[in-house]
Amino acid sequence: METFSEIPDPVDWEQGRWSRRGAGPAQGHLIIAGDWAPIRIFGPQVDEDPEAVYGDLLPVLRSGHLRIVNLECPLTALDQPAVKSGSVLKGAPGHVRGLTAVPFDLATLANNHVFDHGVDAFRQTQALLDAHGIRAVGAGLTPGEAFRPQVLDLNGIRLGIVNFSEGEDLTGAVRGPGVFGWEPGRARDLLAELEDKTDVRVVVFHGGVEYIPFPPPYVAEALEQMAEAGADLVVAHHPHVPQGIEIHGRTPICYSLGNFLFHQETDLLHRKTGYLVKAGFSRGGLTDLEVIPYRIGRRGLSLLRGGDRAAFLDSLRAVSEPLASRRGIEEAWHGFLRYQGREGFRAEVEKILAEMDTCPGKGAAMFRNRLTTLQHREQWMDLLTRVMEGRIDDAPQWAYDLMAEWQTAKVPGSSER
Repeated sequence: METFSEIPDPVDWEQGRWSRRGAGPAQGHLIIAGDWAPIRIFGPQVDEDPEAVYGDLLPVLRSGHLRIVNLECPLTALDQPAVKSGSVLKGAPGHVRGLTAVPFDLATLANNHVFDHGVDAFRQTQALLDAHGIRAVGAGLTPGEAFRPQVLDLNGIRLGIVNFSEGEDLTGAVRGPGVFGWEPGRARDLLAELEDKTDVRVVVFHGGVEYIPFPPPYVAEALEQMAEAGADLVVAHHPHVPQGIEIHGRTPICYSLGNFLFHQETDLLHRKTGYLVKAGFSRGGLTDLEVIPYRIGRRGLSLLRGGDRAAFLDSLRAVSEPLASRRGIEEAWHGFLRYQGREGFRAEVEKILAEMDTCPGKGAAMFRNRLTTLQHREQWMDLLTRVMEGRIDDAPQWAYDLMAEWQTAKVPGSSER
């Protein structure tokens, strides 16, 4: 069990690198990417030239011994959209070429979109991945399949992967098909079981609140528990914007990689940038970690260089520093609640009620999701409590300002909508 009394090794934010003291050289490198969905303008591009869409990230991706990506939608010819709170996504079976072109070795499936077109579409996606030699983790046709970790060979190192999520829209595997949902205790137990079967262990998580620069306190607490339970590295996604990195003891926790191959019609800077994690391992554990930032454009992905890269790393440093303490995490969360405020809460409720008038099923799903999904319930409960106590506007200015930047900063010179 890791001890957490020592001072964490610092991140070199100018270089975007972290190294573990006394770790020695890496024997294998793992690359982890965020949300991948061949939707909107990226669908035809993946069809036409599945290598070109990665731009100059492709050699970087191929430099790892293993590559992991979050498959954020089913790949299916079926069209059976779920009635749910958020967007309903899917790619076509041929889009699997976008995964094999890299190639990605493992797809994490514990997310809120992989069942967007039902169980049959998920079954087709499973078969497609299997036929192309891409292993999967985090979802299944039975709870046992969904919870089962993967053990991979990383250049002679036994690598264990645990993948869980929030199970948004009630897609968690309980008695049948679903994803590995919000069960941090089960994830900790699996890490303990993997200790004698693997050399190193990685947790990949999908959850949190979208579009904000900081993890909610309940996410930070759960992922810190993964580090304390024996994870050598913890990586998360779902917010669709980059979030910071906490070094918990000797375990890096990357709270959100941001979008990857995932197009959104916007010119907001932080929805158009993300980062890969390149992690070095030996049989003794994690040796080093590199942050590789990129931009998401209309023609695909491109590495950030020069001043753009330096600005990204400086922003990532700014949202990482509060994560060093419980107080910082709480104050950062309060900054988000202050930014949303009473007006934002009222607008969200009015939007749901209007949806119930025009499309009752969709509106009901939105309201149900606010009550059943931890990210929404925690947000509403904490905001309303602070309003009741007269503390909603008491968040530190730095937390409010960073929240405002993540919501308003534009891509330099961009006119995209």
